Amino acid sequence: MSIVADTNWRALAQSLKPRNQAFINGQFVDAVSAQTFPSYNPANGQKITDIAACDAADVDRAVTAARRAFESGVWRDLKPLERKTILLRWVALIREHQRELALLETLDTGKPIKESVNVDVASCAAGLQWYAECIDKLYDEIAPNGPSSLVLVTREPIGVVAAVIPWNYPLIIGSWKIGPALAAGNSVILKPAEQASLSSLKLAELAQQAGIPEGVFNVLPGLGHQAGQAIGLHPDIDAVVFTGSTEVGRKFLEYSARSNLKRVGLELGGKSPHIVTEEADLEKAAMYVAYAIWYNQGETCNAGSRLIVQRGVKAKLLKLLEPWAERLAPGDPLDPTTEMGALISAEHCQRVRQYIELGQQEGAILAIGGRQLRPESGGWYIGPTVLDRVQNDMQVAREEIFGPVLVVIEYDDLEEAIALANDSEYGLAAAVWCRDISKAHLAARRLRAGTVWINAFDHTSINAPFGGYKQSGNGRDKSLHAFDKVTELKTTWLELH
Repeated sequence: MSIVADTNWRALAQSLKPRNQAFINGQFVDAVSAQTFPSYNPANGQKITDIAACDAADVDRAVTAARRAFESGVWRDLKPLERKTILLRWVALIREHQRELALLETLDTGKPIKESVNVDVASCAAGLQWYAECIDKLYDEIAPNGPSSLVLVTREPIGVVAAVIPWNYPLIIGSWKIGPALAAGNSVILKPAEQASLSSLKLAELAQQAGIPEGVFNVLPGLGHQAGQAIGLHPDIDAVVFTGSTEVGRKFLEYSARSNLKRVGLELGGKSPHIVTEEADLEKAAMYVAYAIWYNQGETCNAGSRLIVQRGVKAKLLKLLEPWAERLAPGDPLDPTTEMGALISAEHCQRVRQYIELGQQEGAILAIGGRQLRPESGGWYIGPTVLDRVQNDMQVAREEIFGPVLVVIEYDDLEEAIALANDSEYGLAAAVWCRDISKAHLAARRLRAGTVWINAFDHTSINAPFGGYKQSGNGRDKSLHAFDKVTELKTTWLELH
């Protein structure tokens, strides 16, 4: 049997004692202020624990430790094979503790336990392993400058990197930030979202066991307007790599301008278009459209939230979505058969409900779902929802709902579909469904998005870069391109004659 099916997750949850202190300079410590904030289980609304509420004093303490570790060379100057060995030991510990990490992720975020095990923990370990394996395979360059000089181009760690991550995929997105930063030799401060800090604190415990030196990896839980702002304004942090809302991304750019012009890498919001043509395989498209918006409760930055469908096949495609909506109805996240869990908080659940109501006020038709479910649980659940007859200038078509809400927009020809898809402030991802591959590829070229899938959606690999155009951010996570955000290029010119 699989680990998901043969584990008594409810019993394990009863015995779980999650870490709730900050991890600074190799030690778990309370916040300087001794303040805490509550962490709630989205599945039932019950408090899990109280977590250290770090603020500017704790950020300063962590930055001091991180800077001291960086300047000492205790990590930066290790031979590549030595850094690689330690990181691979960390990866092995993550896999050894996959049950606990997965359970923490599910209790914290409300996502189904089978996804936490099979996707989130697995992807975290695989991502960190990939970057660990990169360490002794990255070569520097010699510029072709003629026989009179030797021009070396070397990549060096930038220094102290703060990784600020969201609550929807803490382990996965955390690994995208931590992996390249540590592999390059930086010191790292990880700031998880206040709604989901527990798995990050467990990672710190395992990092300590793996032998990552004191001060090299720190975890600071805390509220965004306190710990997050203090990170953005700190004059001794060299780079911030952030995933989250466009609104907060703008704040980090402002903080950088007000402080030391630290480098800021941003992966922000999305309103990803899913273009379906009359030539598409509609049954296959329906499955991908369903998972693209309803996977992880729709709490995914690149969720395919705008279905731009050719008028002649719209009715058939919507009919094909109905059984998927029934299959993906939310359930108890600790049930191994559950495919959709709970939304992150009561506030966010209310926000999603307000968007569903707003869409209908704007003239959209509620075609599927739209109701809050499982009220007896005490948790925050909304079922798969479809708003039909949406115009691209409606708020529900332009703003990121971040919930299981699909908006349906009709078009007549592919030129119109491409124009509708590009008419957005976002540009994180897109998809084209068309059996004519030449036509699909030409459309993909014209879509202003960081990732475009053809006859698929959300296929992913750590070796493929991920990031967006326009207000979906800058820079790229994943792949070797992620090193660009956490390293400096140095040119060393040696004149030979």
